[in-house]
Amino acid sequence: MIRRELDDEGPDRLYTVTRGRSSADEPDLDIVTLIVAAAEPVPGMQSEHARILRAARRPVAVVELSADLRLPVGVVKILLSDLLRAGKITARHPSSSTRARTELPDAATLKKVLVGLHKL
Repeated sequence: MIRRELDDEGPDRLYTVTRGRSSADEPDLDIVTLIVAAAEPVPGMQSEHARILRAARRPVAVVELSADLRLPVGVVKILLSDLLRAGKITARHPSSSTRARTELPDAATLKKVLVGLHKL
């Protein structure tokens, strides 16, 4: 097994970052939920919150934020819950748009995607 930087992350720091919480308040957040900043970072804000706001100036998925911050997805979801509650970000699941719900890809497009995945 290859050790990553995250493997060396002490549990004490993660406990501090989440203020002891082990789960997010927002059950609808998943790894593909798109996050967009609705505010700018302010002085005195928790550094991880400020980093999220800077990274989310454009729509970014929860999993991308996790990778950028080098924090576990569960920790990022807790931080995002804080920002959602404070009105600092908006969150939208890609499939929640009207177009995504009404327009499904045709069979030819799905076949091309499948062929492309097999080539990987």
